[in-house]
Amino acid sequence: MNVDTILLALIDGVSYGGLLFLVALGLTFIFGVVHVLNVAHGSLYAFGGYAAASMGIWFAQGKDSLLLSILALVAGAAIVGLVLGYLLMILLKRFRDRDPVIQLLVTFGAFMILEDVQMMIWGAQPYFVSDVMYQMGDTELLGVVFMNYQLWFIPAIALSVFVGLRWFLKYSLKGHQIIAVTHDREVATALGVNAGRISFLTFLVGATLGALGGALASPTTSLVPGVGAEMIVLSFAVVATAGLGQVTGALIVALVIGMARSLSIYFLPQIEVVMPFLIMMGVLLLRPQGLFTVAQARRI
Repeated sequence: MNVDTILLALIDGVSYGGLLFLVALGLTFIFGVVHVLNVAHGSLYAFGGYAAASMGIWFAQGKDSLLLSILALVAGAAIVGLVLGYLLMILLKRFRDRDPVIQLLVTFGAFMILEDVQMMIWGAQPYFVSDVMYQMGDTELLGVVFMNYQLWFIPAIALSVFVGLRWFLKYSLKGHQIIAVTHDREVATALGVNAGRISFLTFLVGATLGALGGALASPTTSLVPGVGAEMIVLSFAVVATAGLGQVTGALIVALVIGMARSLSIYFLPQIEVVMPFLIMMGVLLLRPQGLFTVAQARRI
C-alpha cells in the first residue's frame, strides 16, 4: 500500500461516486414527489449510455472537437430522459391510485421490456466511445497521471447538478411547488398547485438525471447488456442508506460508497461487489430510516 495507489483509488472513487450520485439523485427525486420506486430507472441509465455512445459515433468521432463530443453526451441523455421519461410517466399514470407494490411491479416489468428493446437496438456487443476523455487530456498529480475527464469533469458536473438543484428548489416558484407536493400533495392541491403537472416535471427531470449518469459513464465503461441492472441496485443502496427523498444525503453517501468500492478494488478485491451493501446494512441496522431522514410525527 502506497500513497500513489491510495490517491488513484480515491480519485476513481470520487469519479464513480459522481456518476452514482446522478443516478441515485434522479431515483430519490422521483420518489420524493411521485412516491414510486422506479426500477426502470436502471434502463434510463443504460439507454443514456448507449444513446450518448451512438451520438458520439455518428456526429463526433474522428472530428477532434471537444465541444461536439460533449454535446453528443448531453444530447443522448436529454433525448433518452425526455422520451423514456414521458413514456414511463404515461404508463404510471394508469396505476396512480393502485397499491405501491403494483406500481413497483409495473416499473419492474417496464425495466424487463426495455432491457429487451436495448438488446434489439444495440445487440450484445460492447459499446465504448472514449474520444471526449482523451480530448480533455490528462494531469499529473503527485507523480500519478489522471485523465481530466475523471479528475474534474465528472465531479464538476455532479457538483453543478447538486448546487443547481438546491438553488432551484430553494428560490424558484416551481421548486417551492415541488417541495409543497413532496410534503403534502393534498394541501398543495388545495392551495392551487397543479400536483399532476409538478409530478410530470419531476419525473422528466429525474429520468434525465438517470440518463445523464449513463451518458457520462459511456466514455469510461464498456456498455454491455445488464449494465442498467447493476447501476439500479447500487442506486437503491445509496437511496436506502441516505434515506428516501434526501438530496444532500444522496451526494454524501454516493461519494462514500464510490470511494469505499474503489479502495476495495485496489486493496481487497474479494469484497468489492458487496462493499456498498455492507455499508448499507451497517447503516440500516443502526438507523432503519436512513442516515439523513428526520423522524416525523405520524399523521392521523
